Amino acid sequence: QVQLVESGGGLVQPGGSLRLSCAASLSIFAIYNMGWYRQAPGKQRELVAAITSGGSTNYADSMKGRFTISRDNAKKTIYLQMNSLKPEDTAVYYCNAVYHTSNYWGQGTQVTVSS
Repeated sequence: QVQLVESGGGLVQPGGSLRLSCAASLSIFAIYNMGWYRQAPGKQRELVAAITSGGSTNYADSMKGRFTISRDNAKKTIYLQMNSLKPEDTAVYYCNAVYHTSNYWGQGTQVTVSS
């Protein structure tokens, strides 16, 4: 049973920072393309950032310059460093792993940006 376990969410003030982690129980983690998505109440799930098995990264326009995705293949973990957080970043953040037809999701972690 594949598990993706997110952690690091919480309540933060506008302008603050959080670092999300996603630990994967994938047997060959390094071959997976990984990503962070988020879903705010009443909205569709959207891509936040992605990192390929080769380490190439991609960000949604509104996150460029504020968020950084990274991966540690030895720890089978990806990270999302979020800086300069805004109230509109409030959402449940999900970890995603994709390799060919295999597509896995974590249970999500809540991020709330509020004063």
